[in-house]
Amino acid sequence: MILAVDIGNSSVIIGYADDNSQQIIGRLAAARHKTEDEYAVDLLRLMELSGLQPADIKGAIVASVVPPMSETIRTAIRKVTGKKPLLVGPGVKTGLNILIDNPGQLGSGLVVNAVAAIEKYPKPLIVIDMSTATVISVIDREGRYIGGMICPGVMISLEALAAGTSQLPRIGLEAPEKVVGPNTVDAIKSGAVYGSAAMIDGLIDQIEEELGEEATLVSTGRLSGYVTSYCRRKVVYDESLLLRGLWLIWKKNQQKGDTV
Repeated sequence: MILAVDIGNSSVIIGYADDNSQQIIGRLAAARHKTEDEYAVDLLRLMELSGLQPADIKGAIVASVVPPMSETIRTAIRKVTGKKPLLVGPGVKTGLNILIDNPGQLGSGLVVNAVAAIEKYPKPLIVIDMSTATVISVIDREGRYIGGMICPGVMISLEALAAGTSQLPRIGLEAPEKVVGPNTVDAIKSGAVYGSAAMIDGLIDQIEEELGEEATLVSTGRLSGYVTSYCRRKVVYDESLLLRGLWLIWKKNQQKGDTV
C-alpha cells in the first residue's frame, strides 16, 4: 500500500492505493502558509481516523499544481511515514504519449488522470475533471493525449457571480427541483448545475465530431458528482481515478531511488 497525494489549488487530496483498491481518506485545505509540521499532524490524524499506521505505508507519491507547497507536503509525508515521496514531473516515467504543443505545460493531475483512464477504460476517451477549474482532456484511439480545454470551475463562477453583482447571493452547489427556477436562489442553482451539465454535453458533441467517433466519457474531481449526473450523455463518475493513476505511475518508477 502506498500513500497517494494530490496538491490542488483549493485542496490537498490524501488517499491510499494498491493494485486492488484506491481510497480517499481526506481532503485538507491547500494553505501555503502552513508548515511541514502542521501538515504532518494533519496527515497523521487522517491516517489514524482511517485505521492506517505509518508502518502500513510502503511508499508515497505526490502530484502537484502548486509548486511552493510540493516540498512542504513531501517533507510532511516523510516525517510521518519514513518514505521519500516520488513527485510526478520531469524525469518520472508515466507511459503517456503527450501530443500537445508544449508537453511540459500539462498539469501533473491531468497526466495522472489520463494514465489511469487509459488503463481502465476503452479509448478514445474524454476525461472531465471538475475541481477548481473544469478541465476536459481528450485521448485518441491510440492512447495519445491530444489536448483539451479549460473552463472556469463551477464554484469559481458562483463566487464571481456573487462578487460582481450587488443583489445576487452566495449559494452552495446543489441542483434545484426544476430547470426553470421560480426564485433567485433556484435560478442560480439551475444555472450552475444544469448550465454546467449542458456545457459539458455540448463540448462532448463537438469533441466527438472532431474525433470522428464516439468516446468513453469519464468524470472525476470533487465537483463532478454534483454535475455530471445531470448530463444527457452517459458519463461515468470515477472518484478514485487520480489515486489509480498515482498508483500506476508509482509502480512504473519503483526501481528509482527516490521512491523510498
